[in-house]
Amino acid sequence: MKNPDEIKVWDPLVRLFHWGLVVTFAICYITEEEFMDLHVWSGYAILVLLAVRIIWGFIGTEHARFSDFIYRPSKVWEYTREVLYCRARRYIGHNPAGGAMIVLFFVALLLTTISGIMLYGADEQAGPMATIMSGSGELVEDLLEEVHEFFANFTLLLVFIHVGGVLFESLLHRENLIRAMINGRKKA
Repeated sequence: MKNPDEIKVWDPLVRLFHWGLVVTFAICYITEEEFMDLHVWSGYAILVLLAVRIIWGFIGTEHARFSDFIYRPSKVWEYTREVLYCRARRYIGHNPAGGAMIVLFFVALLLTTISGIMLYGADEQAGPMATIMSGSGELVEDLLEEVHEFFANFTLLLVFIHVGGVLFESLLHRENLIRAMINGRKKA
């Protein structure tokens, strides 16, 4: 049942991407050597989700487009400062800080998955980079492992910051943003 005081903001693809990323990243983070196949396939799923979402960022619905939520760094800083003073204006789509977080997530996840694919090729001689990375040596494997773990942990840090920001913004604007990412609707 539709509430006349709400508007549709997040389309099904954006919501599927968001929650699919939550699930696949969680699987990747808690699985490794014991469940390498699950880890690898979840990593591939993240890459596919990112590719689809990046394309959707150019051709998707209004609030899914990058042009709706990517702002100049000065605007992100100004908005963040306003949040700290509890004076930030409400945005229907992503606010400037949320848009910056999305960019950071995409970069961190791309670097995590690419380094993971390279590491898988070097260490296991498997995956799409196996031919290129096999025989690369222990030093390269160690470096790739460090890079992969760094960006996985950095992404997890971003998750905590993101969840904290969502909770804070929900309180600041008296709006359940988690529910909005489930049903796609926000108050008008």
